[in-house]
Amino acid sequence: MRALLNTLFVTSEDIYLALDGENITANRGGETVARYPLHTLQSIVSFSYAGASPALMGACAQRGIGLAFCTPNGRFLARITGESQGNVLLRRQQYRTADDPAQSCRVARMMILGKLYNARWSVERTRRDHALRVDGERFVAVSAQLQGLLPQAAAETSLESLRGLEGAGATAYFSVLDEMILQGKETFFFRQRSRRPPLDAFNALLSFAYSLLAHDCASALESVGLDAYVGFLHRDRPGRESLALDLMEELRPCLADRFVLTLVNNRVMKAADFDFRESGAVFLTKEGRRTFLQHWQSRKRETLTHPFLEEKLPWGLVPYVQSLLLARYLRGDLEAYPPFLWK
Repeated sequence: MRALLNTLFVTSEDIYLALDGENITANRGGETVARYPLHTLQSIVSFSYAGASPALMGACAQRGIGLAFCTPNGRFLARITGESQGNVLLRRQQYRTADDPAQSCRVARMMILGKLYNARWSVERTRRDHALRVDGERFVAVSAQLQGLLPQAAAETSLESLRGLEGAGATAYFSVLDEMILQGKETFFFRQRSRRPPLDAFNALLSFAYSLLAHDCASALESVGLDAYVGFLHRDRPGRESLALDLMEELRPCLADRFVLTLVNNRVMKAADFDFRESGAVFLTKEGRRTFLQHWQSRKRETLTHPFLEEKLPWGLVPYVQSLLLARYLRGDLEAYPPFLWK
């Protein structure tokens, strides 16, 4: 369990939450293992199957404390909010911001700034750790190109121009992604991004990672009371979780791409984990998906120091913390949305 931004995260699968006076208690096997005063909390996010007592749910509703339930893997299940507060004010502000191109751009440019920053750091990390195995001059040039885009993105006031900067950054970053694949080149290579369907094994891994990351971001947004379908950079489209796609942009290079590179470079994934179709499409096999998911869950349990909060937390909570920060910005508690800048 961890308290961040006045939010209690319950990450143990076997914790049952209950009410004891003015306190929330975390119980395991009938014994209380932790206790938190309710008045210090604004929300609770539980990843436990054990659930919570009706008394606690009623107390949270009365006090306006959001109580969200997710599966241990992060799938959003339900959220309880009080009658008087609910999510209406936050969501109305989200919709007003999304309807205003200038306000949308203020949020979107910080997310793209985070994406460009993290893409550059990913390039720099490979150049530093594998200097003898990559084209150093080419990596330096791409890093400089991404660095040059940062101030442009930070100052951009047009969503269309911001999308152009994001595209330029993606082109530069993807131009060296193949060199970041250090082994198994007969199976794992990157020529260009392909999806629906992926046309090579590496793109199949990227697509699966992106779908999982989008799922985690959507669950995180819903758990803090935001509408995952109404975005700022990605505009409304029926059935598309546009805000989740916005939020995951800054996390693609550091969470999804680096994870896939680690699986490949550490020889975790092999050619036998893929189904190569006659049509040219490539998909993960059932066993390949199982291996991928096992390592994905392990990755989410690894810890890091959050660059804005300067506190240690698991990687799996990063989308939830960023969602909380976005909600605080929309409420007016922060002057700007702080993107996740990987270090």
